[in-house]
Amino acid sequence: MTRYVLRRAGQGVFVLWAAFTVAFFVLYLLPSDPAALVASGGGEVSQVDPTQLAALRAEHGLDRPILVQYGDALLGALAGDFGASYVSGASATALVAQALPETLRLTGAALLVAVLGGTAVAVASVLPRARFLRQALSALPPLGVALPTFFVGLVLLQWFSFRLPVFPAIGNEGAVSLVLPTITLAVPAGAQLAQILSRSLRGTLGEPYVETAWAKGASRARVHLAHALRNAAIPAFTVLGVMVGGLLGGAVVTETVFSRQGLGRLTVQSVNQQDVPVVLAIVVFSALVFVVVTLVVDLVYPVLDPRIQLRTPRAASRRAASRRATAVTA
Repeated sequence: MTRYVLRRAGQGVFVLWAAFTVAFFVLYLLPSDPAALVASGGGEVSQVDPTQLAALRAEHGLDRPILVQYGDALLGALAGDFGASYVSGASATALVAQALPETLRLTGAALLVAVLGGTAVAVASVLPRARFLRQALSALPPLGVALPTFFVGLVLLQWFSFRLPVFPAIGNEGAVSLVLPTITLAVPAGAQLAQILSRSLRGTLGEPYVETAWAKGASRARVHLAHALRNAAIPAFTVLGVMVGGLLGGAVVTETVFSRQGLGRLTVQSVNQQDVPVVLAIVVFSALVFVVVTLVVDLVYPVLDPRIQLRTPRAASRRAASRRATAVTA
């Protein structure tokens, strides 16, 4: 177990390094000049004073060789310091920490709604006796997956903010302003979960232990909820790490549509301004969330299904060889 956790932690460190490196060089290869964007203040880059441009490049170290910039940025990131924003001069880490609470509220609420809604739709698609009703409910998850996040957000805005002014269209004021963004972000995630869980439920309902439960006279709801759902949830649980990453990515679109201040909007602004330190801080944080959630999901597997054991590939091969040797001896 300990060896497995250490191995996964090593893989997580590699993922963080790879995300940082790819983001750094992609930003470097963009045709625009970060110093020119800052000096222009959103105006014409061609009208920037060359002397001011040279001073900005020297101030932010952009006049040094790319590998030297990369090495300094990587050493700073290892210490938790991504440098200062090119635009505001504030610490990149502080800017991310300031924007993070609103995004965590949004993604946390969306994850809760997605899990509850996706589970309800999946169970409802196999529970009714009427075949037409099961088929109608089974068509909902593919539809939810196919709908783009921005389209869902615009439809909700049109109906529940403009035609029926129930919820505010923009802003971060109060829990009411969180309703429409939460639903917008939760629809594709919940649909993906429902699609996987409903397919798994249909397969699980044919297992021998389910047939035994039917034979003992268990009710239809008890068979589906108490016996089949727990084992059927394991495949759906595997997508939790991907789902969290998708929610963080969807927050970029959702916060832009609803004009919410958060990590998503900060990402859009930083990429447009080529604010390298802030973008790198956001990328590394997102990768860290993905690594931690994936590791937690792997560690929870044995709790859901005691038959699953966590071993490194080498330990698993040694155990398999030992079993073969025992079988030959017997």
